[in-house]
Amino acid sequence: MKQLLRVLKRCAAAGAVVLAAVSLQPTSASAAAPPVVGGTRAAQGEFPFMVRLSMGCGGALYTQQIVLTAAHCVGATGNNTSITATAGVVDLQSSSAIKVRSTKVFRAPGYNGTGKDWALIKLAQPVNLPTLKIAETSAYNNGTFTVAGWGARREGGGQQRYLYKATVPFVSDASCKQSYPELVSNEEICAGYTQGGVDTCQGDSGGPMFRRDNAGAWIQVGIVSWGEGCARPDYPGVYTEVSTFAAAIKSAAATL
Repeated sequence: MKQLLRVLKRCAAAGAVVLAAVSLQPTSASAAAPPVVGGTRAAQGEFPFMVRLSMGCGGALYTQQIVLTAAHCVGATGNNTSITATAGVVDLQSSSAIKVRSTKVFRAPGYNGTGKDWALIKLAQPVNLPTLKIAETSAYNNGTFTVAGWGARREGGGQQRYLYKATVPFVSDASCKQSYPELVSNEEICAGYTQGGVDTCQGDSGGPMFRRDNAGAWIQVGIVSWGEGCARPDYPGVYTEVSTFAAAIKSAAATL
């Protein structure tokens, strides 16, 4: 197992799956960055599709009753009522928070800790909030992306009460492979600054990486997956490439 403690999944969730790498799940002291290291606080209603999951991960509303998140944040496919999704607020302690329990989980077929890092969580009832559409082609796998989450604000830091956001630039597969030779090019996409300083971190796993489409609407191109530490120079964040799995995600959602 390659440098188990060096390359981390960005989940801070208790009991998250630990396979090819340590998960970047949120724990009060996981390696994380301002739910986006180098980020700023998001405004209420700015990203209404954002969801915080009780195991210490993030997610986005794929439909009003299904959350798209990372495979390493959840267990096996099947009935699951152990997860609570918090939505509708940037402040997790707000009395306005919408909290809904899970009923089922669908984890990407063939997931073994490398690539294929996506999963769906069905909620007990719909949440009346805007959803985040996913990219179905690679057309938007470029430019500058927005990331958001409640994860740590620095490597080794604690989870956050408020939602933070940041922007990170696309990093080509060729460049990313210089930092991560194990990168699964057709299933993962990288983003970050050469000098570091801005990144997702522990507790941000499963959250969306998104940008504006040609019509000016938000579209999800990535899912926070893993990276070496948080916001380190020459080590960008690694995200699940959503367009690769768009058809599979759509098909799986139809079965939940």
